[in-house]
Amino acid sequence: MVATQRQVVNTSSRCTPGIARGTHSFEIIGYSLHKGIGRGSICSDTFSIGGYEWCIRYYPDGYKKEDEEYVSAFVELISNDGEVRVLSDLSLVKEDSGLPLSGVSQETPTLLKAGSYRGYSKFMKRSELEASPYLRDDRLVIKCEITVIKEPRVRQTSSVFEALVPPSDLSDNLGKLLEAQDEADVVFKLKGEAFPAHKIILAMRSPVFKAQFYGPMSDKSMPNIEIEDIQPAIFKALLHFIYTDSLPSMNGLDDVDKEEMVKHLLVAADRYAIERMKMLCQSILCKSIDVESVATTLALADQHHCSMLKDACLEFIISSGRMNDVLASQGSFLAWTSNYENGGGKEGPSLAELVLVGLTP
Repeated sequence: MVATQRQVVNTSSRCTPGIARGTHSFEIIGYSLHKGIGRGSICSDTFSIGGYEWCIRYYPDGYKKEDEEYVSAFVELISNDGEVRVLSDLSLVKEDSGLPLSGVSQETPTLLKAGSYRGYSKFMKRSELEASPYLRDDRLVIKCEITVIKEPRVRQTSSVFEALVPPSDLSDNLGKLLEAQDEADVVFKLKGEAFPAHKIILAMRSPVFKAQFYGPMSDKSMPNIEIEDIQPAIFKALLHFIYTDSLPSMNGLDDVDKEEMVKHLLVAADRYAIERMKMLCQSILCKSIDVESVATTLALADQHHCSMLKDACLEFIISSGRMNDVLASQGSFLAWTSNYENGGGKEGPSLAELVLVGLTP
């Protein structure tokens, strides 16, 4: 059945503040001649920014009595057209380079009305100004930058029509293909059980199967493959992962049986070079390490080159403070390593050797 497709309409809008920005430079010739005027000020010519009239107002002897050691500078709104929100920046300009050095700037907009100021009563200490590069040949330049913030504009930016796409069902379809056995071209036989499969899918997921089915030494006429050393349940789970990219449910198993099955799956994943399955098995086993299982898990990690799992086992042995308890499990450790050696019967390294090798830098 084809899933019903629905159309989703996504819309968006954008709020953009209307701004107008401009600068004005106020040149003061004869700086020394303007000192001593008291609380008076010098006003620049009127200039227009953002549809409003402005001027720079300069106080050579400070704005108030407490500011008499400073020069003061302000931006004044001249227009009588209501209120306006504004950002302002006042700076002195170096004579030699013409570059401004911002002395003070405003970060938050101010609401101004006609005749109101925005500036700094302690713009710069007079003694510092007269010793600075901003005063040359008795000449001073004050620069202001004004940003007028107007009413914001809100408008729709786009309307995007898209179909509601269902999630991928590729893994479900491949899982059904495995169950239905449609067009299977190879059969694996394990201890009396048969598992039909598809060579191309196996080769796509495993370089080992790819070499077996399509390599230079492959026998393309061989429809049946006998496998003696893997349990049927483990091979069935391996095929499930190859087709669906997920491990089968283990909800019906207790913790011990689940751990044992995951260990066998890790061995199978390593055998067929299915790295993602191998990493998933390592991740599960890392969470179930205890005193009784750490020895066999460490041996498994060492035999199948599982560095993440091996590090987790060594960390558990070191940090648990129960090294003697772990070493006491050497008997079960040797029995397990014997079962998992190729061909069986070959005694593996001792647990102490594995721990020492793992701890050697």
